[in-house]
Amino acid sequence: MPKKEYSAVFLNKWDASPFLGLTLNPTNMKNNKTTFSRRKFLGTSLLTTAGLAALPGMSWAENIKPLADIHQIRLGFIGLGRQSMGLLNGMIKIPGVEVVAGADVYQVKRERFELRVSKAYSENGKPSQKVTLHENYKDLLARPDIDAVVIASPDHWHALMAIDACKAGKDIYLEKPLTLTIREGQELVKAVRANGTILAVGSQQRSDLNFQHAVRMVQKGRIGKLEKVLVNVGQPEHPISYDLPEQKIPDGLDWKSWLGPLKPIHYNEQLNPSISLNPEKNETFWGAWRKYKETGGGYMTDWGAHMFDIAQWGMGMDRNGPSKILPAMNGKPLTYQYTTGVEMVVGAFDGPTQAVKFVGEKGWIQVSRGKFAASDETLNPIMERPNPGFPPHLFDFIDSVQKRRDPMVPVEIGHSTCIVCTLGNIANELQRPLVWDPKTETFPEDWEASTKLHYNYEKGFTL
Repeated sequence: MPKKEYSAVFLNKWDASPFLGLTLNPTNMKNNKTTFSRRKFLGTSLLTTAGLAALPGMSWAENIKPLADIHQIRLGFIGLGRQSMGLLNGMIKIPGVEVVAGADVYQVKRERFELRVSKAYSENGKPSQKVTLHENYKDLLARPDIDAVVIASPDHWHALMAIDACKAGKDIYLEKPLTLTIREGQELVKAVRANGTILAVGSQQRSDLNFQHAVRMVQKGRIGKLEKVLVNVGQPEHPISYDLPEQKIPDGLDWKSWLGPLKPIHYNEQLNPSISLNPEKNETFWGAWRKYKETGGGYMTDWGAHMFDIAQWGMGMDRNGPSKILPAMNGKPLTYQYTTGVEMVVGAFDGPTQAVKFVGEKGWIQVSRGKFAASDETLNPIMERPNPGFPPHLFDFIDSVQKRRDPMVPVEIGHSTCIVCTLGNIANELQRPLVWDPKTETFPEDWEASTKLHYNYEKGFTL
């Protein structure tokens, strides 16, 4: 049976964000080789972008029509925990995607992945695929038949895995925050560009109608000159010291490999939630490694990677950043100052736990997941969200791989957002103001702060 291809025309494309609405139409295409070559620009593509007109309330499914022959993109998944399961469900629904491999240091998660892939293909009416499982992610990267990887490991592994993927010639969908340290981000940016890699950051809020509309209104000057941005990332805002009791390492988990470059700490289920297959028991909470200094950056990096991303996008500060950071101290909140005169203030304000509020001289807009509020009802979005049947940000990544173009959130934007998260943690830790140069990505003449740009890896690991 010939393979099917789908083509889409996106409408309302602005600021590199084409997901305000779309229509899917057939396109006549020549037959192409069934093996996808990531180094060759393809005339065929899943998507084409055009136009500013809107089609409110359009249903994607009603407009999808099959086309002849498509280059399959063969995916491998690295890190097979709770987040990866959600990404798997989304990726499998996208035309042209074939999931062929998974890697994790926990045996039962590898086994679950194999079962989930089979189930997902069955539920989506696709022929079942054979999935190869790997304990060491480098074995997956060594396979020449894999075009791209989805990396959903804990943050401390992001940089090393992604850099290795670049060197192995694989395109990458990388979960946020981009990296654990600023130096890691700098090296990853170099690796992506040096190897011609397509890297998409998992910042799905950029494909959400509410966030897109909020940024559009701010950038169009609808609330007047922007004066301040308020950001909620949740509590606690900064990481705490690791204080969990030691527990027995479960069978099938290579704890030393899970730690990787981190200095040794004892196992606790809160860091890597245990699961079982018989009876089936999946994760009931997110891994707590996000909370601790030794393993993550707290809500500042976990949710900040989403909320600061929207804030900087609205401010027009993508690939840029603040020039001064004032820590949370003496009853005053963490504050970022920009050369434009705008301040970004972190801390509680009336609204959801994670949200962004743009305040201008003529009004304000507050936006969060599923919620939108404004000082004037004329600022409210009027369009309904189209239902594509698959997440738009994942679709964008696959299209980017097909067309050899930068995705909606490329590595540089993911890096600049991640820098903001980490700068806040450094300022709060040192409890003094910091001066930052966003162009050189350095603390000018500040040796103490500069030591916080990275940490010493465990023996055997190098950046």
